[in-house]
Amino acid sequence: MYGSRGAGTFAGTRASAVVLGAALLIAGCSSSGDGEDGGGDAGPRITQQPKEADPFWVNPDGNAAKQLAALEKAGKKSQAEQIRKIAQHPTGEWISPENPEEQARGFTEAADKAGRTALLVLYNIPHRDCGQYSGGGAADGDAYRAFVDGVAKGIGDRSATVILEPDAVLHLVDGCTPEEFHEERYDLLKGAVAKLSALKNTKVYLDAGNAGWGHPDQIFEPLKWAGIDQADGFAVNVSNFYTTEDSIAYGKELSAKVGGKHFVIDTSRNGNGPYTEGDPGERWCNPPGRALGETPTTKTADPLVDAYLWVKRPGESDGECKGGPKAGQWWSDYALKLAQATK
Repeated sequence: MYGSRGAGTFAGTRASAVVLGAALLIAGCSSSGDGEDGGGDAGPRITQQPKEADPFWVNPDGNAAKQLAALEKAGKKSQAEQIRKIAQHPTGEWISPENPEEQARGFTEAADKAGRTALLVLYNIPHRDCGQYSGGGAADGDAYRAFVDGVAKGIGDRSATVILEPDAVLHLVDGCTPEEFHEERYDLLKGAVAKLSALKNTKVYLDAGNAGWGHPDQIFEPLKWAGIDQADGFAVNVSNFYTTEDSIAYGKELSAKVGGKHFVIDTSRNGNGPYTEGDPGERWCNPPGRALGETPTTKTADPLVDAYLWVKRPGESDGECKGGPKAGQWWSDYALKLAQATK
């Protein structure tokens, strides 16, 4: 609805997420202190971007890096160089419900060793995504609080930027989330903002929808009820395709209604703007002909925009539509097409 579905495409199945969380401790050992290390002798060299423009950590063992290594091994050099467009940039690390403390610690330790900031995404609010491709979330409020506590403990005093709960506020506004869950959700979000923003070196951005779903007048009060005052700002266009220009306009209008808060924009797949054909209800889901957007950076076109980020990992499926695998699973063909369409 309103082009918002799929904003929380989950990072793989629960089983694979547990493996990923454990593997991150290994990743933490493979990044050199100067931030110029690759993914090991057997894989392609993945370097960090210049810190002054992009302080976020590039995971040398991410899915794009693995595809890059496979393509290089197969001698497919031209395709490998296309996928390098994704692999060499930092993307969001979506914390799964299992072992959140271990995952948060692994990501932030690896980032800290490289002298960088980890970009984390929390997407586990109860009754998440209203039963769509990424439906689910924590079993109840207590489970969610324990999840957030684990993440906070895992981060500790290390540097992290957290994107908090894609679609969670938006779905309270657009009618997707039943009324009976509203009060609890506001309480959970406000508690999560308070918990995470209290950490010494953590910034928190509460998700605030995108330029195509509706109007800032509809969401600014719910954002306040969800704790935006305590957050560092809000995030727009998470996992969506609206242009950076439109996202800045939406964000600035919303910012004026929430005390001048700064915001970040997900530019991971907005290079060609939104898809305008096919079923309007599923234009957000694995749309063809899209491209990578502006690469992650803190040097943006407006002082209210703290960063362009790749919150959504380009190449991961939005769900089982248009021939895609399950939400959050790597789709190598789609990743390649995104890269090839990027100028």
